[in-house]
Amino acid sequence: MNEGLKKIAEISRFYGCQKEFVIAGGGNTSYKTDDRLWVKASGFALSTITEEGFAMLDRVKLAEIASKTYSNNASERENQVKNDLAAANLTPEKRPSVETSMHDVIAYSYVVHLHPTLVNGVMCAKDVEKYLEPVFGAEALYIPYIDPGYILFKEVEKRILAYRKDNGFDPKVILLQNHGIFVSANEVDEIKVIYNKVIESIKSHVKKDIPESDIEISDLVASVVPAIRMIASESELKTVQVRNNELIGHFSGSVEAFSKIEKPFTPDIIVYCKSKYIFIDEVSSAENIISEFQLKFNQFVSENGYPPKVVVVKNLGLLSIGDNSAQTDIILDVFEDLLKISWLSESFGGQHFMTDDQISFIDNWEVENYRRSIAAVDSKGRVENRTIIVTGAAQGFGEGIARELKEQGANIVVADLNEEKGNETVARFNSIKGGNKAIFIQTDVSDIDQIKKLVKATVTRFGAIDVFISNAGILRAGGLDEMTPESFDLVTKINYNAYFYCTKVVSEVMKLQTSHKSGYYADIIQINSKSGLSGSKKNFAYAGGKFGGIGLTQSFALELAPDRIKVNSVCPGNFYDGPLWSDPENGLFIQYLKAGKVPGAKSIEEVKNFYLSQTPIQRGCTVKDVVKGVIYLIDQEFETGQALPVTGGQIMLK
Repeated sequence: MNEGLKKIAEISRFYGCQKEFVIAGGGNTSYKTDDRLWVKASGFALSTITEEGFAMLDRVKLAEIASKTYSNNASERENQVKNDLAAANLTPEKRPSVETSMHDVIAYSYVVHLHPTLVNGVMCAKDVEKYLEPVFGAEALYIPYIDPGYILFKEVEKRILAYRKDNGFDPKVILLQNHGIFVSANEVDEIKVIYNKVIESIKSHVKKDIPESDIEISDLVASVVPAIRMIASESELKTVQVRNNELIGHFSGSVEAFSKIEKPFTPDIIVYCKSKYIFIDEVSSAENIISEFQLKFNQFVSENGYPPKVVVVKNLGLLSIGDNSAQTDIILDVFEDLLKISWLSESFGGQHFMTDDQISFIDNWEVENYRRSIAAVDSKGRVENRTIIVTGAAQGFGEGIARELKEQGANIVVADLNEEKGNETVARFNSIKGGNKAIFIQTDVSDIDQIKKLVKATVTRFGAIDVFISNAGILRAGGLDEMTPESFDLVTKINYNAYFYCTKVVSEVMKLQTSHKSGYYADIIQINSKSGLSGSKKNFAYAGGKFGGIGLTQSFALELAPDRIKVNSVCPGNFYDGPLWSDPENGLFIQYLKAGKVPGAKSIEEVKNFYLSQTPIQRGCTVKDVVKGVIYLIDQEFETGQALPVTGGQIMLK
């Protein structure tokens, strides 16, 4: 076993999982012997990297890069260096860090290069040189900003050699202006000691701590952000996420405050957030915010040739616009780090942004374009990047529907009363490969105020509601003699009233979305039942609510069609494998057995066989059957007010 490689992987994970040191996978690490160098490969996150995440290179061939003469043309030179780096790479399936040669020229066995927020608060400040010795000590080597790549490597090499000549040893701390820090040693434990000393020293010089308290998102979010999301979705649907806290509030309070965060400090910020951002300070009404965003968005795209990724709205917060939910997470984290750097820089002379030329170089640099490409998620499902709320999705049929839609590329909101099951479900969903996410919002669908909170939370996290699936339902079987008024009212409130409550609240957001993007349709889909199409003996409370639900579907469809909101129902047959039917204590099989709904049946198995015998296709309905119906209704732009049976032929429309 390569113990050195194991140690560099361990310390990489140690720092990689701490946001104050690493955001969005920034930084790189290496371990070297006399003839080999292992360096973090592109596409591997420090937080999870193992020995397999390191590219191995031949140090003899790497040394040739330092001695060769390359083209004076920057683009041609970087391509030549890239080819020589590839020639030294003994693991061609992995792309080594562009800073590999810098790692190689450092004499120590272990190198950990990071972009800690506190360090960059000094490195991105106007008076950085004034604070070098007081903060980092006399032995740290400082290098003013140089564009990344071969030129930076040669400058670092020159200064290391000069330092070595003057001191008889290499620097263990190398500081790069507007970039980060290299810490090196022959033992990983010493690297931790050095980093701890650096961080504590910076903290002792910071005049005012970064504010950390969250600020509750304004209720205005539901009246503004869905429109912003649709305006930004020029071709494919985007995801928008909102964050607010005291730090964001500080820099979004005025044009003057925003001027301190209006440009990037480091290359990583450009990679993930680009270099220009929109600020909206006309916030007297939702309409004015939307109007100003539309104007500034059009101007931004015209001037820059690409859409914005970052929007700062006074009193509302920081908005990230991404191709998927994973991107919005990264954009928010990276841009909030920019805010922290700006705040910290005030203790060291104020902000020192990258220049326009430096920004242009990063924007067009092949290496950073490669980093953008591997950060992108190549996944195109049937409901890609749609945000879908599924009520009653913590378990059972709703869980299956939500899971299938997550696998097809949707952002999923699991709305359910069962918090424990809901969180477990979301954790499983988020292990599914893809760029989009799932969240759980505890919700009682019979309470209209909770539905409003559900909508606000959804828009805050994903920026929209493209599809609302009203699935939550309960069943209390029993004939006229057994059914109590209380049970009847409860079933009706959940299965019928709640569908109205949800549609009333959700349709307002959907109207806002459709009004800001032509050709776009939103969907409300009720998961009904075959019992909504045909009466059900000793099950009238459930069947009555479901019959009424189809009446609501047809009526809502007529009202909302002019707003391009389609409203449909899916009427599944019996889902025997889920808890609704199979729960041993309160499932329908046991309820129907006790209620005598199946004459002569003396066991659950006899009840089940009775229902199977009524279906031409001799099986129960499955989640996949229903999801195919759901996706059909979403895809179809000429279908509204329908009750789509998915019953295996048990119910046939006349």
